This record gives sequence, structure tokens and C-alpha cells, in this order.
Amino acid sequence: MNGLELLGPDHRGLYIGGEWREAEGGRRIDVIDPADGSVLTDVADASVTDAVEALDAAVEAQASWARTAPRERGEILRTAFELITDRADQFAHLTSLEMGKTVAEAKGEVAYGAEFFRWYSEEAVRIHGRWMQAPAGGSRLLTIKKPVGPCLFITPWNFPLAMGTRKIGPAVAAGCTMVVKPASQTPLTMLALAVLLEEAGLPSGVLNVVTTSKHSEFSEALQGDDRLRKVSFTGSTGVGRTLVRQSADRLQRLSMELGGNAPFLVFEDADVDAAVDGAMIAKMRNMGEACTAANRFLVHSSVAEEFAEKLGKRMGALSVGRGQDDGVDVGPLIDEKAVESVSQLVTDAVHDGARVVTGGSAPDGPGYFFTPTVLLDVPADAEINVQEIFGPVAPITTFETEDEAIRQANDTEYGLASYVYTRDLARTIRVAEALEFGMVGINSGLLSNPAAPFGGVKASGFGREGGFEGIEEYLETTYVALPAG
Repeated sequence: MNGLELLGPDHRGLYIGGEWREAEGGRRIDVIDPADGSVLTDVADASVTDAVEALDAAVEAQASWARTAPRERGEILRTAFELITDRADQFAHLTSLEMGKTVAEAKGEVAYGAEFFRWYSEEAVRIHGRWMQAPAGGSRLLTIKKPVGPCLFITPWNFPLAMGTRKIGPAVAAGCTMVVKPASQTPLTMLALAVLLEEAGLPSGVLNVVTTSKHSEFSEALQGDDRLRKVSFTGSTGVGRTLVRQSADRLQRLSMELGGNAPFLVFEDADVDAAVDGAMIAKMRNMGEACTAANRFLVHSSVAEEFAEKLGKRMGALSVGRGQDDGVDVGPLIDEKAVESVSQLVTDAVHDGARVVTGGSAPDGPGYFFTPTVLLDVPADAEINVQEIFGPVAPITTFETEDEAIRQANDTEYGLASYVYTRDLARTIRVAEALEFGMVGINSGLLSNPAAPFGGVKASGFGREGGFEGIEEYLETTYVALPAG
């Protein structure tokens, strides 16, 4: 089993209007195995014309889909949840194959991703407005919730299933149609999801999946179309800023889940062993290739040596290899550029005075691997504390006071995830209120939960995915004024 069995011979094309077809001109994109750099397969490489035809299909399906009963929309999502759960092993192997994460890690993503469909299958029937008497009397106020309309979803390569279901789930529940552009590095999981959603009963045109290497031309063409009403993007802040600018002329609704530079604060009263456990989750989930990954370890000077030693032993014991192999803890990074970026950040940090506790370099041999690394005595202004690492590297910087820790944590343009370890309840409240981040984990290295609102502030974007809040991103409110009678 490698997961490719989820895709039939026609399922590596474009999925538009309920049909599988080739891209204009028959162009294709190679999908690369990050474990050895070989070609796994190829998929269609859509043109701008193909992209517009996908939007045509979404627009054509919008009115009838919006009229579909909420219960029917919810049941389709529930069926899709059950189908993903039944095929969890296959989806996990497919995700591992194209992205590099271990099969065990991929199984966690599959369970997490499927849960968005279950959550929003239950939320579809809870969409509601309100009815009230005007405060001065004499009239009544009625509000109605309506779907935003056709959406564009641009998903990243690091969580190819979950970042899709997190957008598709609430959109389907709300009654929106969509065009999905998965990352060209990891398109196979999204194509397999399209096959599954068709089997679950999703009508033609509601979901359209377009794979392409023409990222800029694709987004410019669709955002330049008055019929597109919303864009949801997960990816880098740089690309997010471009999409925001492109949305301005047509005032499209936006959800932007962008870059992160998560601080992981360990105070002097923390349970160090528990903090190390949390650090292994917050840092090593997805090999560190996550926007929520702990990027800066800010540790009180009195416990820094102990924390570094224990974390170094845990990180140093991890085995590196192909994600589908038994006994492997850490798979490859996504591509050679990623390895080069992580290597340069580590080299620069060491040059600036950091000490290597474990790791510190890429191993010899094929594939895009980097050894799990812990650095101690990293200067606060080192580039590794400024840039998103997106790799298995834990840089440790010390602090002396609570105020200093908060100042260092907030000293970034980003504001997505943050983590705090302390046994002081009063400090927990003070620090959580002072941190300028959309999410704060207290004595826990795992934040993501489909029932919770996921999102950031500052350069980490705006809007929320998941939770009760997530479906509101796909709804408009109409106010109806009624006479008293």
C-alpha cells in the first residue's frame, strides 16, 4: 500500500464541473518524492483558461447548492467523514509519500482533517439568524444568513488533507461552491479527496480542483473576476499580502492564515520534564514544518541548561529516514531549498555564538533531510529567531524576568501560536493576556483542534478556521425590516 490506489487512471487531471479532464495543451507537473528526489507521478498543469472554467462551474452550481437543505449538506459531510475514516491508512500513506512525514504523523493528520467534516456536518443545521422587536417598538428586525458565494481556496503543502478539509467543510456546510488549488508539491491527497467527496454525494460543480504551476497567473485571473466572492489562503505572509492587494478592487472576503514565529516560554517554576514533552510536540510535529511550530524557545536562565540537555537527548534519539519505513521518527523536508534555508539559519546562529547541543547539519545521501537540532545560547536578535525555521531545529534563548520574556516573545511581526510553561496560575493569566498571538497553549504543546477557532493576528493574518467561528467566514448577513403589523 502506498496510497496511490485512491486515485484511478483518470484522477490525476483537473476536476471541473464533476468531470475529470486534461489541462489545456496537455501540460503536466511532476510530483517529487522528498525522500530521494525521484518522480512519483505527474498531474495536470492547468492554464488560466482552465482556472476560469473551474470558476464557471462553481458559479453555475452556486444558486442550486445554496438552496440545498442544510441537513442534506450536513449528511454529505458526515458521509465524507466516514469514508475518510474507513480509508485512513490509505490517505496516511499517500500523504506520507508526497509530503515526507512519517505514516504515524500522517495518520494524525488524517484523523484531524476528517474531524472538520464531522464538526461542520453538525454545524450546517445550526446556521441561524435572529428575530427581535426594535428597541423603540413599531417594527421588527429579522436577520438572515446566506452563503458568501463562490470561493477560491489555496492550500499549502505541509498538511495536504487537513488544510483542505478545514476550508471545504465550513464552505460546504454554509452552501458555498469553490475552486481549490492545492500546492503543486503535494496535489495527490487533494485529488483523492475530490474522488471521495464525489462518492459522498457532493453535486457537480460544488467542488472544483485545479492543479497548476502558474500560481500568480491563476490567482490574478480568478481574483480579477467579479463572480469570485471569497478567498481563503494558508501559506506565507509574503504571498498573503499579494492576495490581499489583489482582492482590493473587487472587495473580496478574505481569510488569511499566514506565517508564524511561535515563542515557547519556559519559566523558572515550570515542570521541566513536562516542558520537554511539550517541546517535542510543538517543535517536531510535522518535522517542524508547521506554522504553529515552536520557533523560539525562550527559557529562564535558571533552567536553561537542564531544559537544553533533556531536549537534546530526546531530539538526538530520533531516527531520520523515509516516512514510510518502520521505526522512522523524522521524515525529509519538502525540498532542497528547504534544507538549504534551515542549514543557513543554523550556520548563522552558530557564527553568532550559539552552541550546538545535538544535530546541526544535513546528513549525507539522497533526499531532503536535516538532523534534529538543538541550539543553546542563541542571541535574541539572531536571524533564526526572526525567520520562520520550518524545520527540526530548536533554538534556545534565555531570559531573566517575566517582563523580558513577554517582550522577547512579542518582538516579532507575527502573531499566530505561542506556548507557555509555568505552574503559577496568576502568571498564566498575566502572560496569556500580554502575549500578542491569536492562540496560546498553556502547559501543552498542541493547539490545533477542529472545535477551536484557529488563526492569528498581526502579520499572521486574519479570520478564523474551525470552531463555531469558522462557518461565519462563509456567511453574509441580510437584515430585513418589518412593520409591527
